[in-house]
Amino acid sequence: MEVIKKGTTIQSLQIGMGIIESIAKQGRPLKFSDIQELTQITKSNLYKYLNTFTQLGILYRNKDTGEFVLGSKLIEYGMAAVDQENVIDRISPFLYEINEKSSSTVLFSSWTHNGPMIVKEFNNNRGFNIGAHIGTLLPIRSATGKVFMAFMDGQIIHDWKADEFKQVPQELVSQLEDECRDVIEKGISFAREPLVSSVSSVSFPVFNYKKKLLGAVTVAGFSEFIPLNENNELSHYLIRISKEISGSFGYRSQVK
Repeated sequence: MEVIKKGTTIQSLQIGMGIIESIAKQGRPLKFSDIQELTQITKSNLYKYLNTFTQLGILYRNKDTGEFVLGSKLIEYGMAAVDQENVIDRISPFLYEINEKSSSTVLFSSWTHNGPMIVKEFNNNRGFNIGAHIGTLLPIRSATGKVFMAFMDGQIIHDWKADEFKQVPQELVSQLEDECRDVIEKGISFAREPLVSSVSSVSFPVFNYKKKLLGAVTVAGFSEFIPLNENNELSHYLIRISKEISGSFGYRSQVK
């Protein structure tokens, strides 16, 4: 078998991965000019890289805005790398049921080193803009972000939490800390219009048999249809099904 020499690299591949890393770190859709400014690669060469990545599904280019985001293929690779693919398969029927029950967009988010990312979406109304899509990194003030803040290992989220807190007023930091304690106690979180005006969200955690957080299920829709607290019929339903979903992964909640 041929031995790969230490230090042998392909420069063009390194440059290409540098482009992907630059886009991923921004955590938002980027125009060609934004990427060019970040990478300082000549326009002609950058066009070739972006065109290739788009054709491969590594990047996705919005036809209307021309902006680039991480593509579905890259997300598939990431999920496979952290052995989460079976989670998506098992949880999808539940997401479909919640979508039918709530008549709102349903998301499943998993942890990445840059924060919680949407990896699955059920949305019957494709024309409805919730301000997020597959590949979107969600902020700590979102219902999803609060779930990860509440239940993810503190060492893992330390840097993300610190960066997020720099972007919110100090009084909101205290409020988030209080909400975090409520999320831990009640197993459900709420956010009023965190990303888009008139769109709110409610989210709950999914655990496995080791009591490890696998991700968060989030329902997002028009604020008038999304509950603001646990004293709501939809909230009661979500709390019930959250136990069923985690139970399917072997999790057993402690009886109080």
